[in-house]
Amino acid sequence: MQPDYIFETSWEVCNRVGGIYAVLSTRAASMQAEHPDKVFFFGPDFGDHSNIYFKEDKRLLKEWSAVVSRSSLNIPIRIGRWQVPGEPIAILLKFDSLWPQKDAIYAWAWDKFQVQSHAAYGDYDESCMFGYAAGMIMESLYQWLTANSQQPKAKVCAHANEWQTAFSIFYLRDHCPAIATLFTTHATGIGRSIAGNGKPLYDCFEGFHGDQMAQELNMVSKHSAEKQAAHWADCFTTVSDITARECKQLLDKPVDIVTPNGFEPTFVPKGKAFDQKRREARELLRKVAGEQLGGVVPQNALFVAISGRLEWKNKGVDVFASALDKLAQKIYHSDQPEREVVAFVMIPYLDRAPSRKGKVSAVFVPYYLDGQDPLFGKTYYNLLIGMDVTVFPSYYEPWGYTPLESCAFHVPTITTSLAGFGAWAAQQKDQYGVVVVDRNDSNFDEVAEHIAQDLLRFDRLDKEEKAHAREAAAALAKLADWKHFFKYYRKAYDIALKNAKKRNK
Repeated sequence: MQPDYIFETSWEVCNRVGGIYAVLSTRAASMQAEHPDKVFFFGPDFGDHSNIYFKEDKRLLKEWSAVVSRSSLNIPIRIGRWQVPGEPIAILLKFDSLWPQKDAIYAWAWDKFQVQSHAAYGDYDESCMFGYAAGMIMESLYQWLTANSQQPKAKVCAHANEWQTAFSIFYLRDHCPAIATLFTTHATGIGRSIAGNGKPLYDCFEGFHGDQMAQELNMVSKHSAEKQAAHWADCFTTVSDITARECKQLLDKPVDIVTPNGFEPTFVPKGKAFDQKRREARELLRKVAGEQLGGVVPQNALFVAISGRLEWKNKGVDVFASALDKLAQKIYHSDQPEREVVAFVMIPYLDRAPSRKGKVSAVFVPYYLDGQDPLFGKTYYNLLIGMDVTVFPSYYEPWGYTPLESCAFHVPTITTSLAGFGAWAAQQKDQYGVVVVDRNDSNFDEVAEHIAQDLLRFDRLDKEEKAHAREAAAALAKLADWKHFFKYYRKAYDIALKNAKKRNK
């Protein structure tokens, strides 16, 4: 069974704040190819200053939009297209009107779905109100589509990503049970918290209980919303076997299917355009590094990068810093004339002064690279293409979009066995463009040493060997193309629709 329409929601629809944006924005083209303009993405409306990847089009769903504006929903919407490959229809919504109903909504969620919102703090309220509002708008669109189309019994799947949209699952199960629901956790909130708080997630894995740890780590409400969404959805998915194990242990719910993250190749320039973009990126990187470090950076410098969220341990930034120190020592004591190494730490809000050691320098880039930052004024992809090698030594990484993106742009990468992508890459036949370092709870120093040696070894490759590594990285990325991975979503839709059909008998 496949859906006639797909509704999908995330806090990151047209709102680039993390890795889920990359998942959805690159998957959109494959979805549109199979379900042209039958795919609708629902995201939060923060106005044009934040939703810069959204282009409003008042001609789209004009009649339904009028219905919404006349209704008692009191949820303002804007309809347009997400400015990514495939240009799917996006519906942005404001949820401010729900604030007065917040306590009543939480009481309903407890009575119906046992969601414990009493311990809420931080972004919980905002996320839940958005999720609830998304459910309301999805119900309205479903009713309009089935009443005004040739398919009065249209099959519809509503897909919610992460705990922030869990309340859309609850709303639809209660108010519009005909819609089949899917819930994807891209990382369990409690697993990330356990790891981020320095606890040995992997050595003591079987000893952790999700509800107990949520109490200890003050994660009760977010964990409760995520756990109940996993149990109530018609199909529960996650992005890797690593996180599937987490879900079973910490959410008490095995996943129905693993849906690994792919990549959309149209983001990568081809032929001469690729070479030109790489030259431009390298020159800009060299120029900015020279300005930041107070000196000239050689043309042949080795450019290394790490990027992602500011999670010092989980993203392996601590290991990366240690590896750079070890690399500096190796170069200092080497009897070979080594090239200068410039490491770009592209982590928003990690604002530190640039540093220079012997021949290893670090340039901190504390901005979201959306083309508007004051340092480069370029997007992340337009800088990534100029790197020689990237390092993502994650401790907690359910999938790992950054190493996959790196490979797609022909940049060899170093990652770990604790990243979903790393575990997947290690199973492939040709991994020459990717180094997967075995990591656990007790081998921090060994991982840092391994990375330092790998960087030194890569620097000493001849031109032909480097070219081979770059092509091998790109070849591996092609195996993770959405055209290969979208089949898992087809299966997920099938599971959701069949389970919805059973419960609606």
